Amino acid sequence: MTGRKDGQSTRQRPATTASGDLTGALEAIKAGAYVVDDEGCIIAVNSSAEQLLARPAEQLLGQDAHDLLHRGPHGRPLPRTQCTMRQAFHAGRTAQADEAYFARADGSLLRISWLLTPYDSGDDSGTLVVFHAAERAQVTGPQPEPVTSTLNELDRLALLAETTTQLTSTLDVDEALHRLVGLLVPRLADWVVVDLITDLDEVWRAVVVHAEDGVLVHRDDLQGPMPPVPQTSQMPLSRALRGVSATLTGPQTYEGAPDSGIAVEQRNLFDVTRMHSAAIAPIRSTREVLGALTAGRSENPVAFHPADLPLFEDIARRAGLALDNAQLYQRQRKVAETMQNHLLPQMPGVPGLQMTARYLPAPHASQVGGDWYDAFPLSDGSTALAIGDVVGHDLEAAAGMAQVRNMLRAYAWAQEEPTGRIVERLDEAVQHVTDVDMATMIFARIEATGDGHWQLTWTNAGHPPPLLISRDGVTRYLTDGHGLLLGTGAGRERGGATASLAPGSTLVLYTDGLIEDPGLTLDVGLDRLRRHAAALVHRPLTAFTDQLLNRVRPARNDDDVALLALRTPVQGPESGGAGRRR
Repeated sequence: MTGRKDGQSTRQRPATTASGDLTGALEAIKAGAYVVDDEGCIIAVNSSAEQLLARPAEQLLGQDAHDLLHRGPHGRPLPRTQCTMRQAFHAGRTAQADEAYFARADGSLLRISWLLTPYDSGDDSGTLVVFHAAERAQVTGPQPEPVTSTLNELDRLALLAETTTQLTSTLDVDEALHRLVGLLVPRLADWVVVDLITDLDEVWRAVVVHAEDGVLVHRDDLQGPMPPVPQTSQMPLSRALRGVSATLTGPQTYEGAPDSGIAVEQRNLFDVTRMHSAAIAPIRSTREVLGALTAGRSENPVAFHPADLPLFEDIARRAGLALDNAQLYQRQRKVAETMQNHLLPQMPGVPGLQMTARYLPAPHASQVGGDWYDAFPLSDGSTALAIGDVVGHDLEAAAGMAQVRNMLRAYAWAQEEPTGRIVERLDEAVQHVTDVDMATMIFARIEATGDGHWQLTWTNAGHPPPLLISRDGVTRYLTDGHGLLLGTGAGRERGGATASLAPGSTLVLYTDGLIEDPGLTLDVGLDRLRRHAAALVHRPLTAFTDQLLNRVRPARNDDDVALLALRTPVQGPESGGAGRRR
């Protein structure tokens, strides 16, 4: 899932957002003044503010006022959770203070006193901030309300640090959402709801989770597709999904006539969950709106306070960055897998010979790599078989795999030579005309001998040995014909080996991802493959292959796997059931 690019979600806004009347009205104020929109971005500024901040309007308009201006007394960026101006902004109330600090363009600090109040002229609305330089301004108006947030400042900082660590350490969207829920429930909320915007610009309620007796319970009945986001709705979720700043809400917000389908779903959510207080924050990346985060309370009788909103904004912002990275990763994974699948060939039809192949991408690494298989007819009437692994786990390795495979096809078809000589030619070409550093491979030729048997001739360039299973379940690894892997530059002559495959024999060619289990020796993986292959040999070849992968592939191995299996026909009274269970 990914967010839409609607131009309403990122930090910067067009500098022409405000009307000329609004800018003119600010000039009548004999102090620095600017207006921010619902996202906290500056939409109008007067000349006094430009002078005080030593910044032209072009450097102010469209910028997030907090990120650009607000600083602590020592010049460091001020966390949103500590900013009283930000808290008043979220609360939508008038407030003022006699001491704060703004950053000027030259890096110096401007000590100010400020007044903030909601602004609505009919045509324009937002929040007005008036400020002036002061040593110690005497303030007689309303003061900012004391912070009564859920967590103290130390706990807030610890939670934000944990959020960053937890969410940035995974590139899986579902896992990131699971961790996000675990951070909030039950520490801050009884309910967590996550709505995400899909690639098709649709809203999908991806998470509805409730804490019951310390256990997280997913409410699948409340998840799923949502109505579209209305562009003019002032309801909290609709605003958050358009990128507007965090806000507090509750069931009373949705008691009136709904203004959209999404408001109907929200009213149903509050009815079912019995949440009495909720905080909703937009989930944004640096580029777009990805969705919205809702934290709600039902069992906890304490309602959320405006002072809690900066914390939820920070959590949602971190979630947005993590989800954006995970979504980008998954999109790249999909592209890479599609490319890999198109590069891998279909099995040719060989009379009397059953063949099937499988490719499984790495479950957690870079998705694709250099593992490959191939089978194709040769000019002399035999059939070529190949399995290989180009070093690497990325698109470069996959591209190298395609180069090696295509060159092998060309040499094998054009040169009616022994398998060892074909591999020698390929090794020379790999070193001089490709970007492949190292690769392993088995190249084989199989053909019928006329007596019901099939002859297999092969050369092994540093690859795990083929496994041969008789019709009765007797197994042996074909360890002959073994030589150095491709790309070493050793230039040694490569030999070959030959074996006779009896009727009903099954041959398995595979890559090392099938047998390598971290922490265990290679012999353990080879023995596991041998035993399961013997137990499954009575199955039809497709079922044999699928079950073998499921049983043998190590759960802890982060490598891709290619597998090519073939079975020779059974002759005699049982020939009609080649490979069937006896």
